[in-house]
Parts: sequence; C-alpha cells; structure tokens
Amino acid sequence: MSKYVEAAKRIEQFYEKDEMRLDAPMSDHTSFKIGGPAKILTQPRQPEQIRETLNVCRDLNLPFYIIGNGSNLLVPDHGIDGVVVKISDAFDDARIEGTKIIAKSGILLSRLANLAMNNDLGGLEFASGIPGTLGGAIFMNAGAYGGEMKDVVESVTILTQEGEIVTLENEACEFGYRSSAIQRCGSIVLEVTLNLESRSYADIKEVVDDLTVKRTSKQPLDLPSAGSTFKRPEGHYAGKLIDDAGLRGIRVGDAQVSEKHCGFVVNRGKATSAEVMELISLVQKVVKDKFDVTLEPEVRLFGEE
Repeated sequence: MSKYVEAAKRIEQFYEKDEMRLDAPMSDHTSFKIGGPAKILTQPRQPEQIRETLNVCRDLNLPFYIIGNGSNLLVPDHGIDGVVVKISDAFDDARIEGTKIIAKSGILLSRLANLAMNNDLGGLEFASGIPGTLGGAIFMNAGAYGGEMKDVVESVTILTQEGEIVTLENEACEFGYRSSAIQRCGSIVLEVTLNLESRSYADIKEVVDDLTVKRTSKQPLDLPSAGSTFKRPEGHYAGKLIDDAGLRGIRVGDAQVSEKHCGFVVNRGKATSAEVMELISLVQKVVKDKFDVTLEPEVRLFGEE
C-alpha cells in the first residue's frame, strides 16, 4: 500500500465525502488557472480536521501545503506530490462585535470588506479588491493603496506546527512588508479579530468606488494571474522597471508580461508553470542587467525547485 493510499484512508474518516478529493487539478484552485494535480486535496470546515490531516502527514512523512483561494500561487505542471489543505469558502464565518469583526480565515477579503462597509465599519477599504482569503492576507501581510492588514489586525488565532492552537496579538505577528512571523514559522491562520472604526456607509463606499476604478483601469483583471508578480524593490516600482527595460507584452508561450500593467504576468490561455517561470527568470535577468535591481517574486512558487 502506497503512503498516499494509506493517507487517504486515514484522512477521509475526518471529512464528509465531498470534502476530500484525490488527484485534484490545481488549475481549478488557483487564480492563475495553472497547475497539475495534487495527490490529495481537502477542504476542512473545522480546525480539528486540519490538525488531524497534518498529524497523518507527519506520521507518514508526507509533505503538506496550506492554501486559501489560490490567488497568489504558481503550481508546477506536474502537480503537487503532497497533501493540499484548502481553507476557503468552507471556513468563512464572521461575526461583528461593536467595531470589531471576528472572522474565520477562509473568508474572501472582498466579502469581508463588503461586510464591514454594510455595517458602517471603516479601515478595510484597501482590501476590497484583493482576491485572496483573510488567512492568506494575514500570512503575507497583504496590502494595497497605502493600507496593509497589520493596520487593522487586533489578534490572530493560529494552529502551530506542533498542533497547538495559540492566539497572537498584533505585535507578536511581527508584520513586515509582505511578511509575518506566521509565515516564517509555517503556522496556519484559523481566525482573526479585526479592530475597525465607525464610519458612514457613504464615506466608505466613496473610497471603495474610487479604488475600484483605479484597479479596473490599471490592472489586467480580465486575464488569469497571481496578482503582482514581484515585490516592490526598495526605492523602485517593479512595474516601471519592467516597462523601462522594454519588456511590456513580452511572452513565453502563453505567459505574458501584461500590456496593461507590467507588474503582472498573465495567462493568455494555456500558459504552463514552466513558461511562467521562464518568463519570471527572463524579467529578473534583464532588470538586473539594466538597472542592477533584483526583483523578488511576490507570487508563491510551489515546487520551484
């Protein structure tokens, strides 16, 4: 019996029938629409399911990966030789207590921002157009248009690598630019308490509408991508460097530097992970050669080795 057959038999006892799948195409679970199958994919509804899944993986020495909405991932064409735990729409409860929102990590940021706006709570406007989940946003301290998750987080409840459920206050999360202590130690976000502020619906909607116009006019939202491909290099903007290097619209197969915003690599139809990786490497080399600036990927490169 292979390890994955044994793992599937042990894991399935913790899930309903539709919550675990074998050989699940990751192209169906990433915004890039790229990626081969995961050996096992689970979609938990409770923290205990996550803990038991990880326990099985550790017992059998199998790699495991935690994803949210898959909006910041590039998965290899051969797939993922491991167990993928998808914490998304099956893990998306939220409640309001005064000016605070306590939300599970699988809730979409767009839904969360809308919930805040409809309850006259300001502070999440910047997140209204970010396509990921709350857990992923905390993991990497996502941000846009001058706002970051660290600005609104009061506390984060995590599942540690050792299987303990711990609550961290904001400072203990050690948020940095697209980073956090949670990311560095490989913990799993379960629930987040956001501390917002009272603000009128009209004022919030005005800001959200303005940001929506900016996004739709400047970003290639009509094509699959993983959002901003590169982190912002200190003192520069990745998109401008790429444009100034003459790389706007350059393609490797169906992977392309967006003609609308050079900070995005988009899937023109049937792009492969290998094509995206080749294009990323090309962009990095040209920008380094021309401007002596190293572009660091913001997209998470699963299996980049």
